[in-house]
Amino acid sequence: MVLQMPAVDMAQTDRLSKDAWSLVRQTMGDPRAFAHKLRLLAIALHGYGDRDRVEARLGRLRNLGYLETIPTRLQRIVGALDMLRFFIVPCAADYYVSKGLDFRFHTFLRFLDDPASIIDPTGFNSTRDAIIGHVMQVVHANPQYDFQLLESFEGGLDEMEQQVVALLGGQHPRSESILAIVEDPDYHAQLLEHVRAFRRDPTAPALLRENVLSNPGFATIEHTFGTVPGAMRYFARMPRSALGAAHHLLTVRAFPFELAAP
Repeated sequence: MVLQMPAVDMAQTDRLSKDAWSLVRQTMGDPRAFAHKLRLLAIALHGYGDRDRVEARLGRLRNLGYLETIPTRLQRIVGALDMLRFFIVPCAADYYVSKGLDFRFHTFLRFLDDPASIIDPTGFNSTRDAIIGHVMQVVHANPQYDFQLLESFEGGLDEMEQQVVALLGGQHPRSESILAIVEDPDYHAQLLEHVRAFRRDPTAPALLRENVLSNPGFATIEHTFGTVPGAMRYFARMPRSALGAAHHLLTVRAFPFELAAP
């Protein structure tokens, strides 16, 4: 069972009502704020691939029952590239085209809002707040993956709920920049309802984006990549050798449906 995001009045959002330069200034913030964002990006890049930190988070997720086995680092890299090229980018691009929005400009606004949030497709190298910010700045195909990922942090879901409440109340420090990106005025209220439902019951119906529900191909791929267990099962089926990984990336040009989650 899934929950569908209902149709909304797109004219209510800053993303649709303001000109491009206003949106750039709103997401970028003042020079001091943007310099702070760049410092956070530098910190994120410096810690990218910290094996001990990543392994600890994977171990916590396995203890919580989200992982059967932990894919190797190479398998995670190859799997993440597949997730990016076969699902995240094409599904998002399709969605924004349907809304009459430029996906490239949308990505640029996301970078200006939080540069560190767009460098890690799996989220295992990201901080707790980077993951939360990412969920709040993008109408997700399915936020369940990120909710499960947040459970690798102590109190991660509690913080997610608190930050969405602050955003809805106009008290979050990134309220202005996030509201310049998100095109759906009901998204954050739906997100708050969903994170609360997920905290009560992790098997609560998923909140799926409308183009996932309407496109059988995206729906099948989302079933694989939309949750941590599904994505990690796919990653664990990736090649273990550098030669095998290179062969896979060079020869597999479309999502291998034979590897899709059942």
